[in-house]
Amino acid sequence: MSGHRKIRILIADDHTMVRQGLSQICDAEPDMAVVGQAANGAEAVRLALQLRPDVVVMDINMPEVDGVQATRQITGALPGAGVIILTMYRQDQHVFEAIKAGARAYLLKDADSEELLQAIRAVAAGQALLDPAIARKMIDEFRRIQEATADPETGALAPRDLEILRLVAQGLANDEIAERLHLSEKTVRNRLTGIFEILRVRNRTQAALYALRKGLADLDASDEADLP
Repeated sequence: MSGHRKIRILIADDHTMVRQGLSQICDAEPDMAVVGQAANGAEAVRLALQLRPDVVVMDINMPEVDGVQATRQITGALPGAGVIILTMYRQDQHVFEAIKAGARAYLLKDADSEELLQAIRAVAAGQALLDPAIARKMIDEFRRIQEATADPETGALAPRDLEILRLVAQGLANDEIAERLHLSEKTVRNRLTGIFEILRVRNRTQAALYALRKGLADLDASDEADLP
């Protein structure tokens, strides 16, 4: 794996032995590096913003700030970071809330080390790992939101999605958007898919026209306006 960038991992769990055990498992892999450990959700958010990991392995029950709140804050600030939720129970309602908050996967705490490593690699590659029961809940929730909203509203889009939409309207390709916003091209593609679903459009051309019609973008605007 020499010459290849390692997957940067942040471990968040309020039990020291769990953190140390997970860190040892990950650090033993040639393609992984644990860059930080957090004992609670607040520390996880702080370290994530400081260290910018590729993957955060997050305990769902922690003091000060729980895993759901920490996930929401991290994915809101770092949409390129993938969060894996650790839980004791597959049917935990908090798991569903964490997935809604932006987590890409979850693992039971009794999972073996190989499952953990596979999940980290999958999430780092932009994939999502969902139990069928959780996936059904997500589909039902999305359907409920659609039925409750007669027309698409830009308020349903996250700030990062609005930035992507604006750049699409300005004619930038996915790789250019990825470079501008410091995201992977895969992340841009995935977020565009979500944008299309929320706006109920079929392609980037329709999305661009929607953004222009709603005044979210201006073809004459500077490419660097309002960008981080």
